[in-house]
Amino acid sequence: MTDTWPVIAPAPGTPACGPPSFAPERGWWVTRHADVRAALTDPALRVPPVDTGPFGTLAWLRATVSRFSAPRQHADRRAVAVAALAPLDPDELRHDAARLTVAVLDRAGDRAGDRVDVIRELARPVPLRALAARLGFADPAAAGTAVAVVAAAYHPGVDPASTAPADRAVAALLALAPAGPPVVRANLIGLLVQACDATAGLIGAAAHHLLPPAAPETPATALTADLLTEVLRLDPPVRATRRVTVDAVRLGGQDLPTGSPVLLRFDAANRDPRAFTDPARFQPGRPGAGLLTFGTGERGCPGDRHALALASGVLDVLRERCRRGPTPVRHEPHPTVRVPTELEVTVR
Repeated sequence: MTDTWPVIAPAPGTPACGPPSFAPERGWWVTRHADVRAALTDPALRVPPVDTGPFGTLAWLRATVSRFSAPRQHADRRAVAVAALAPLDPDELRHDAARLTVAVLDRAGDRAGDRVDVIRELARPVPLRALAARLGFADPAAAGTAVAVVAAAYHPGVDPASTAPADRAVAALLALAPAGPPVVRANLIGLLVQACDATAGLIGAAAHHLLPPAAPETPATALTADLLTEVLRLDPPVRATRRVTVDAVRLGGQDLPTGSPVLLRFDAANRDPRAFTDPARFQPGRPGAGLLTFGTGERGCPGDRHALALASGVLDVLRERCRRGPTPVRHEPHPTVRVPTELEVTVR
C-alpha cells in the first residue's frame, strides 16, 4: 500500500501502449486509449458475426442478443435491454446486493472459522440473484445458477463440451424469464450473462486489492463507486474485446485491411499516459479521458451504472466486515476475461 491506496501492477500479459501492431497468429492489437476509443465508434470495425441455431439453444441466444447483433438489428435489440434496465433504481440494486451479502456473512458466522470464498459465495451469485429478481425472473437463485453455466460457454471458440449444458441452461432461463416475445426474453437473459463474469471479476479484484491482510484500511470517506472505478481501470475484469474490419480502415497511423481480426486492449488503454496523468497511481475520483472498460458509443454497456451498484453493495459490506486471507490469488484461464478462481476472506 502507498498512502493507504493499493499499488495495482498490470496483470500478466498486459501489453504496453503503442501503435496498432500485427502478428499473423493473432491479428491486430490496439492498445492506445485514443485508438481503442476510435475503433469502438468506427462503423468499419464490427463485432465478429456468430452463427444461429434452433430456438432455445446457446447458438440461438448468441444470435439474438444485442451483444453479437449486426448493425441492422443492434439498435432494436439494445433498446430492449435499455428499456428493461430503465425502471431499475441503482440504489435499490445496491441495497439488494448488500442485504444478500450480509445474509451470507451472517451464515458464515455460524460456521467454524468464519471464512467465506468471495467468488463462489458472493461475487458470482449475489449480483445475478439481485438483478434477476428485479428483472422479473421467477426463481432468481435458479436463474443465477443457470446463467453461470451459459456464461462459461457464451463467447465463440470455447470448449465444445460446454455447449450441451449451456443449451439446457438457456432452456431453463427461458422458462424462468418473464412472459414476452422470444427476442425480449433473450435480451433479458443476455443482460444477466453479460453481468455474470464481468461483475464477479470486478468484485473479486476489488476485494483482492482493497482488503489486503494487515494493511491500512482505505479511508472511510472514499466513495465505493470511485474505488471500483479505479479497480476497473487498473485491473479490468474485461481485458479486451474483439472486432473485425468490414472495410479497409486507417487506425492509429496503421492501415488495417478488410477482414482483419482486431483485439481492442482495455487493460493497456486504461493505463495510457496520454489519457491519464500518473496512470499507475490508484487515484479514486481522478479526472481523465474516460474509462474504456464499459466500452463507448452505440455498443457501450447499457448497464454500467447497475453493474457498479451491484458491486458496490457487495463491497460496502466486505469493507466493513471482512479481511482478506493471505492465499495468493489465481485467475480462471480466459483470453479476455479476468476472474479469480477463489478469494477467501475472514468475517470480523
